[in-house]
Amino acid sequence: MLKIKNNFDLKSTITCGQIFRYTKTDYGFIVILKDRVISLREDKDYIIVNSSNENNLKEIIFDYFDLNRDYDKIGKEIIKKDSKIKDAINFSKGLRMIHQDPFETLISYIISQNNRVPSIANSLNLISKNYGTKVIFENNEYYLFPSIEKMVTLTVNDFRNCKVGFRDKYIYEAMQKIANKELNLESIKDMSSSDSLKYLMKFKGIGMKVASCILLFAYQKFDVYPIDTWVKKFMKDCYNIEDEKSIREFTLNTYREYSGLAIQYMFNYKRNSNDK
Repeated sequence: MLKIKNNFDLKSTITCGQIFRYTKTDYGFIVILKDRVISLREDKDYIIVNSSNENNLKEIIFDYFDLNRDYDKIGKEIIKKDSKIKDAINFSKGLRMIHQDPFETLISYIISQNNRVPSIANSLNLISKNYGTKVIFENNEYYLFPSIEKMVTLTVNDFRNCKVGFRDKYIYEAMQKIANKELNLESIKDMSSSDSLKYLMKFKGIGMKVASCILLFAYQKFDVYPIDTWVKKFMKDCYNIEDEKSIREFTLNTYREYSGLAIQYMFNYKRNSNDK
């Protein structure tokens, strides 16, 4: 068990569209990481974490939830650049950018294109159940996302049977590119954001939005930003900017190295502010 100071918004961080494989429970959340299943619950000023694998748990949790970064300081810097975003940042106080496994993130966001969140989660869970490792945790059965070594052996039909739809061929091709080392997920860490976007977009099924999500959520390249319907609504309402090209120019010129964070705050505010 791990007990950490509750200095982030657990619900917003888990449910704001970054990850797909989590379960809301009566006491908190179950989240499936690369090598373990964790449960999280709030207890006054602390978050209690239990795991199927207690090894290096503090290090894993601090890395996954990016707990060593000063988000309050970054928020203040963003507001200095643009005071109109203040409400979105204050609303999103405690929101963290989850540091996800690059491989699962790649597959998740290839599946995400033109797809609904429940369908994405269902496909990822089917892939994991069929080809991943079973974990028994808190008397329930979970499945870790399969390894690259396992995934490269699968066929287009295998992926199709996991209900990924037309994206089956994109996943299959990505796996073949990984197998022959044309697609190297490790090398992306050392690329500039512009180079890594171009690199990912060379592969079928990975356009600007998918590549941006992969780089923001798995590699924490905070100057990269996916633009969706909620962000477009925020931009229209606050700045009267509508087309995606203008949104991208405004975002990069205004928020620069924190563009991805600013976009995430806009997304979270526009999608959820009416619920509070």
